[in-house]
Amino acid sequence: MPSDIHSHTNNAGFFEIRMESIGGLGANLAGKMLAEAGVLKLGFNGSNFSSYGSEKKGSPVKTFVRFAAAETEIRSSSPIEEPHVVAVFHESLLRTQNCIVGLESHGVLIVNTAKSPDDIRVLTGLKSGVVLCVDALQIALEEKSRVNTAMLGALCRIIDFLDPEAVKTVISETLGRKYPTLAAANLRTFDRGFREGSISLYPAETNGDVYEPFVHPIPDLGYDSQALGGAIINPGNSITRDLSASRQGFLPAFSQEACIHCAACDEVCPDMCFVWNAKQDSRGRTFQYLQGIDYQYCKGCLRCIQACPTDALTTIRETDTYATDHRVRHQ
Repeated sequence: MPSDIHSHTNNAGFFEIRMESIGGLGANLAGKMLAEAGVLKLGFNGSNFSSYGSEKKGSPVKTFVRFAAAETEIRSSSPIEEPHVVAVFHESLLRTQNCIVGLESHGVLIVNTAKSPDDIRVLTGLKSGVVLCVDALQIALEEKSRVNTAMLGALCRIIDFLDPEAVKTVISETLGRKYPTLAAANLRTFDRGFREGSISLYPAETNGDVYEPFVHPIPDLGYDSQALGGAIINPGNSITRDLSASRQGFLPAFSQEACIHCAACDEVCPDMCFVWNAKQDSRGRTFQYLQGIDYQYCKGCLRCIQACPTDALTTIRETDTYATDHRVRHQ
């Protein structure tokens, strides 16, 4: 049986979970199902909401879940700033934003990754707490499902007052209504997320709290420092933008030998990722030849692979340094 929630809550009587994700990985739905399981199946008070911009794949998503005992009212609907648990659905987010900000010194960090807890600790600078690494992407690939149910399994593994069977019931009810053929695969994914992965505990240092507290950002521009008339003095960021965090674990790999330089890939690429260079052929005629991919701008939509008439572009799972090592920069 799950343990008592009272021993886990903060001073307000809440147990708080923050999910860091990108659009398309199902964090919003995962938060809804987790909250529903806690409230309707386990008798807790609970709340859930998500924060995101445009509803499209690759855009940042934060999902918040609060639980409290049945006698404790939840009247807060503010974002969770000092969570007990942070679940990161996409490893690249650890490089583009501070996912662990506010995580308490004995908190839990769950990451969808093939790396070890020690690797994640070094990458994030985490000083203490628990790190659970689960390769949710690989599990989802093998089960033909999505990473969100694997992450729910990992959450139930680490939060002992959550009953895994209650969460599985909600998954069955939710997916069974809309996608009945997918329910079984997602339940298998949940079970593997619950069982698999590696956990490491890093004890807190003797000097007390060592986590980085949440600090509200202060805008650079205010009423006394903005440009006259509210003019936008930096109108674009297309040169410096980095879309790597939009990739959901896959990217196109380019083979120069198989390329016929037909430009079919370039025609369907929404972000102008392909780098071309003018060269002369054996007859002295000038043609554009494909040099490679600028992965800084690639969001992993993989349309180019569907358009490629040869095997010059193939889908691979992204490894840690592949994009950096194979990037061809725009001139």
